[in-house]
Amino acid sequence: MNLLQLNFHHLHYFWCVAKRGHLTRAAEDLHVSQSALSAQIRQLEERLGEALFIREARRMKLTDAGQLVLSYADTIFGLGREMLGRLQGRNEGVTRLRVGSVATMSRNYQENWIRPVLDDPLVVLTLESGVLEGLLERLAQHQLDVVLANEPVLVSIDRPLHCRFLGYQAISLVGPASGWAPNSLRIPHDLDGLDIALPGPRHALRAQFDALCAAANVTPRLRAEVDDMAMLRLIARDSGWLALLPEVVVQDELRAGELVTVGQSSELRENFYAITTPHRHRIDVLERLLSGGRPDDKISSSLAESGAPA
Repeated sequence: MNLLQLNFHHLHYFWCVAKRGHLTRAAEDLHVSQSALSAQIRQLEERLGEALFIREARRMKLTDAGQLVLSYADTIFGLGREMLGRLQGRNEGVTRLRVGSVATMSRNYQENWIRPVLDDPLVVLTLESGVLEGLLERLAQHQLDVVLANEPVLVSIDRPLHCRFLGYQAISLVGPASGWAPNSLRIPHDLDGLDIALPGPRHALRAQFDALCAAANVTPRLRAEVDDMAMLRLIARDSGWLALLPEVVVQDELRAGELVTVGQSSELRENFYAITTPHRHRIDVLERLLSGGRPDDKISSSLAESGAPA
C-alpha cells in the first residue's frame, strides 16, 4: 500500500470512532448508519493489513496498531483544523509556532521570551537559528511566523515588515576574580592594550564597542572574537582575559566568585526585536508573546511597533 491508496475519508471515520470509543455514537455524530461506518472501518483495516479495534459488546477498544494509527490521525486532523482556523482568522486545536532567531542572539533571552508558552500543551514550537537575511526570506515565504533579532531591519515597499522593539539587556566587561576588582575599569578609556575577548564582527554589539573605542582612541588587544555566546562564556571562564558579554551568560560564574564585573557602559546594550509580516494570519499565541512577554527582571521591556525602520 502507498500513500495514494490511503483513504483519508475512512481514516477520519476511524478517528471519530476511536475518539468516541463507541460505534453508535460516532455514527450519530457523522450522520451515517452504524453498518456503513463499520464497513468503512473494515475497509481501512483491510488496506492497512492490521486490525485497529477489538470489538467488545458496547465499546470499541483500540489494538496496538490502532493506538499507533490514532496518534498519526490526531496529527493529521489536528493540522487540518489548525490550517482552516488560521485561514479563517481563529485558532483551535494544536498551534504550531515557528520562531527564527539570528545565530548571534542571546539564547537566554530566547528561552525567556518563549517561556510563557512552554507549559501550554496545545503549542508546538519550531525553533531555528541562522543569518538574518536568510531568516527574513523564510519569513516572507511564510515558513516562519516571527524572527527574533538583536538589530532592527530596514523596511521598504518591496519588503514590508513590522519591527517591534522588545527590550534590551545590559552588557558587562567581566574578568577573573583573582586578577580584577569589581568595577575597577572605565569602558572604553581604561582598555588600551588589555587582552580581551569580544563578540564576533557579525554581532550587533561589536559595532557599538568598536565605535566607543575608536571615539576614545583606545585599542584593546584582541585575543578572540566569538559569535556563539556559550563559547564566549567558556573563554571568559578559562582564559584569564577580559570578555565583553551579557552578565546573564556568565551568571553562574559571577555567583560562584570565579568572575567579577570589571566595568560597564550605559552605551553598550543588546537590543531585541521581533520581526513579523504585516499581513500574516493571526496566531493568538504569538500575539500574546508580542504584547506581554517579559523575559526577566534584568531586561527592560518596551512595546513599540512600527512599519518604519526601528
